Amino acid sequence: MSLQEVLIALGDPLVELQVAPRGLDVDVLDVVIMDPDDVPDIRPGDLALVIGARGRAALPLVRAAGARGAVAVAVKVDGPVPQLRQAAVDAGVALVAVRPEVRWEHLESLARAVLTAPADNGEVLGDLFALAQTIASLTGGIVSIEDTSSRVLAYSRSSDEVDELRRLSILGRQGPEPYLKMLRDWGVYQLLRSGEEVVRIDERPELGIRRRIAIGIHAGPTPLGTIWVQEGDAPLTEQAERALLGAARVTALHLVQRRNEPTAAFRENLLASLLDGRTDAESVAGQIGADPGKPAAVVVFSSRDESADRTQAELRRAELTGLISVHAAAYRRSALVTQVGARTYVLLPDLPPGAQLLGLTKEIVTTARKHIGLGVRAAVGSTVSTLDDVGVSRQEADRVLDAMGRDLDADVATLADVRSRVLVSETLALLAANPRVRDPRLDVLDGELGRSVLAYLDAFGDVRSAARVLHVHPNTLRYRVRRAAEVSGVDLDDPLQRLFAQLQLRLA
Repeated sequence: MSLQEVLIALGDPLVELQVAPRGLDVDVLDVVIMDPDDVPDIRPGDLALVIGARGRAALPLVRAAGARGAVAVAVKVDGPVPQLRQAAVDAGVALVAVRPEVRWEHLESLARAVLTAPADNGEVLGDLFALAQTIASLTGGIVSIEDTSSRVLAYSRSSDEVDELRRLSILGRQGPEPYLKMLRDWGVYQLLRSGEEVVRIDERPELGIRRRIAIGIHAGPTPLGTIWVQEGDAPLTEQAERALLGAARVTALHLVQRRNEPTAAFRENLLASLLDGRTDAESVAGQIGADPGKPAAVVVFSSRDESADRTQAELRRAELTGLISVHAAAYRRSALVTQVGARTYVLLPDLPPGAQLLGLTKEIVTTARKHIGLGVRAAVGSTVSTLDDVGVSRQEADRVLDAMGRDLDADVATLADVRSRVLVSETLALLAANPRVRDPRLDVLDGELGRSVLAYLDAFGDVRSAARVLHVHPNTLRYRVRRAAEVSGVDLDDPLQRLFAQLQLRLA
């Protein structure tokens, strides 16, 4: 991970970059502790945390770290230290200032969490910091993810003012005891440990504490941690609580992964194998806790990112996958998400009778446009009776999305909505793939004459209706149709010639 990505993930109020003579695109490979009393064990690519020496006292360690190829050195400072900055520039190493109240073990833990986040391209969740940022976008709040010991594992970045509880939590110090006692007295911690209930906590202005919502993270009956969402300058979004439910389920998968149980990447591969027919439905159902005999459906998404920056495009795509995962998990606990090429597939198992997936899909598309700035299209496959038949739902969704990419102006669609358009689109695709299947006489009708004849045929010979579409006088259209027949030799009174002319002109 680049130094820039690490610093963005950690950010204020923990660290602040002072100088980076080699830029921010250098890769950070590991986090190491550097103690003045020990022989430096620094390797190229390390982020060195200097403990036991502050300010000017850390000068020899900064120089030693740079000489051994460290990417950056983190030092606690009480104020500006120009000598440290100059030493870092001379040594060619980035200098990161750490606030005095930050606990080193807390900073090391967070930095390692950033660096050791799964880098597999199939990772559906991304790292916890990216997930926290996604939750923040969906809820409109400021997010912290904590383990069962109330240690902060990851948090979102925000320009809004944070309250005292969040600030102290991120710094690795305990929150105000009177407030924590109130949470215990109210039974908040018990509720968070007991199940999937979103808990609302009122603000306490006298303690500097803002309004919050929170939810426990669980793997079955086992509590894994908590997600806290502080209200910022604006109220939380209307869908904040539902988004938090999905976020808790997605985060649980990530935390379980840390315990060496089946990984999210494995779940991704599981879905890809099911869709390709390489894994049977019963095996998949057993892995995700679904009933293979219940209805299921597949939804497929594709994004339209016009950014020329490949890195930015990949980041947005990862954000989109995280957003889809949160929504899907909120709808069905056992949902699976995977990327295949440029498309993201969602399996929704255990569907109740008459499940309507259009609303969920439209909400995801709208949210992606609002929070990520991506144009997204989605196709909903039909609901099949058992998990064995999800390949049918996937193929149907792919067909609709293919047609949407060719000539359908829609963001979300099902085959039932656009069946005729899909069939015509697929027919035109076959025609385009076979250039020898052409009537050469129609080539002369490109341009104005071709558009006029196509409009005339689409209107079933209704000249006035077709003329309105073309914004011309009916007599003008009559002349163009006669002229087209004359120059091409196509007999528009022949139903077979009309049929093929309509297909070939539509293809053109």
